[in-house]
Amino acid sequence: MFEFQKSSYSGEGMDCVEVAVNIPGVIAVRDSKDPDGPVLRFGPLQWAAFRRALTVAGAALPQARTHV
Repeated sequence: MFEFQKSSYSGEGMDCVEVAVNIPGVIAVRDSKDPDGPVLRFGPLQWAAFRRALTVAGAALPQARTHV
């Protein structure tokens, strides 16, 4: 089961995405407004590419821990 966390940059009541990194080799992302909704699953390489694309667009995300 994924253990999702909100970004420390998210204030109380703000909508954001939540990220789970507790399962080795999987980074899961969901919408905080819809915790029972769909979950996007990324591998470490895909997550890095996703973060890079957002960083280039000006929205930096926290580094996800990857388990080996």
